Amino acid sequence: MKTGFLEKLVAKLDRVDPAVVQSIVDRLLKEKGFFVQVFEALREGVILMGADGRVSFLNAAASRFFGLDVELSIDKKLAELVRGMDWQAMMEQGTVVSRDMEVFYPERRYLHFYLAPILDREVLSGFVMIVNDLTSDRAETQATIESERLGALTLLAAGVAHEIGNPLNSLGIHLQLLDRKIKRMVAGERQPLEEHLATARQEIQRLDSILKQFLQAIRPSTLRREKVQLSELCRDVLKLLEPELSERGIRVVLDLNTDIPLLDLDAVQMQQVFHNVLRNAAQAISTDADGCITVRMASNDFEVQVLISDNGVGISPEQMGTMFEPYRSTKEGGTGLGLLIVRRIIREHGGEMEIESREGSGTRVSLFLPLAVKKARLLPEPDAVIELPP
Repeated sequence: MKTGFLEKLVAKLDRVDPAVVQSIVDRLLKEKGFFVQVFEALREGVILMGADGRVSFLNAAASRFFGLDVELSIDKKLAELVRGMDWQAMMEQGTVVSRDMEVFYPERRYLHFYLAPILDREVLSGFVMIVNDLTSDRAETQATIESERLGALTLLAAGVAHEIGNPLNSLGIHLQLLDRKIKRMVAGERQPLEEHLATARQEIQRLDSILKQFLQAIRPSTLRREKVQLSELCRDVLKLLEPELSERGIRVVLDLNTDIPLLDLDAVQMQQVFHNVLRNAAQAISTDADGCITVRMASNDFEVQVLISDNGVGISPEQMGTMFEPYRSTKEGGTGLGLLIVRRIIREHGGEMEIESREGSGTRVSLFLPLAVKKARLLPEPDAVIELPP
């Protein structure tokens, strides 16, 4: 029903039969109800705005994407509802705007939107905004990139192990021979050579350690599962780290649920997980701060949750983006492989890990481990077909 018809109808409303007016109104309501149902059935978000940018309609998908209340959002400007974007500048362009955006509330999402003007006889009457959720697509793309990256690193690992590992072993043997000869020399002549020999040994050990971490981070490993108590593994690792933590004045607060059942885990590898995460937490705390590391464990019917948080310096958004890239480390002399190893071990146990951090406010690492070994899993059912009313 064209706008011109409505204008003529309003002008002659007093001359139209009431029954005709009622039938037209009923038709308008039915058409509006039909289109509202169509918009509500869409997975894409739809937002309609007037020429001044005030929202006149938004469907359920749009309210879900941006965490908006439909009733409270009507007649408010989009800039008030979705902050952080210069919507006014986009609207003033007078053309279709197609952009990607990231939202953080009510949950982190990656969205793509089209913002187009609505013209009535070449006069701007409003705007329509169509929003698509790209979060799952980005996650799949990231997973594919990560898989290809690890595949390339695995191929590289075989060559590294041969090309570097064997020469390191040979150098170690020759240093032992040199050590024997140096010990036969006069004490005055022996001391400077022993210092050079100690430096060479340290460098060889460092290279060997880097090589082992690299191989451990990327190559698959066979899990030696046994029934273990996760809280006891954590306590054992804390005992090993106690001298370092005490020297730095770092307190450890434990909130370990004693009702957590035994888990089928590789105890050695899980100890390495705790060692890497706890040591990272300790190193993130400055020496002059009142350092504190908190370890919490809880469980539900499906999984065990381990939360390790610190009040350290935190991680910047730029560093968060490269957190799991090899040889990207914020610590001097770090290899950047520690968290890569942790994630590999957790995933091989059928679990997952998450990292939350804000620069200057500390970091929290969350580990999720299933209560039972996952032999198989059901795939989600296909999306149901939405039937529109006739």
